[in-house]
Amino acid sequence: MFKKGTKLYSIANGKCPKCNEGEFFANKFTFNPSKVTKIHDNCAKCNLKYMLEPSFFYGAMYVNYGITVAISIVVFVIAKLGFELNLLESFLSVLAALLILAPINLRLARIIWINMFVPFNENASATKNV
Repeated sequence: MFKKGTKLYSIANGKCPKCNEGEFFANKFTFNPSKVTKIHDNCAKCNLKYMLEPSFFYGAMYVNYGITVAISIVVFVIAKLGFELNLLESFLSVLAALLILAPINLRLARIIWINMFVPFNENASATKNV
């Protein structure tokens, strides 16, 4: 399921969607807001240009929205039914979860978004395609 050549491998490991070898993000995981979503310009292995067009990653906002809604629902249900918190406490737990998971959501949204448009090519790193 997470073997090289799959979209899940690229997403889980933060690798280039085309070759699954080059790093997608310029920095390892961080809570620093200025470094969370920094990506390389091109893949070091296959030379894929990550910014496929100007403002390409604006579309990742839709993916981020979906992830945020899913997390909100799960946390609210767990807080309300699992811990039997009142409405305000449940809302605050959702807010806390979203703040803590914000860097993960931003990175995940970007890598999912580019994986939706770039297919895997097993020969990409050998040929240095643009």
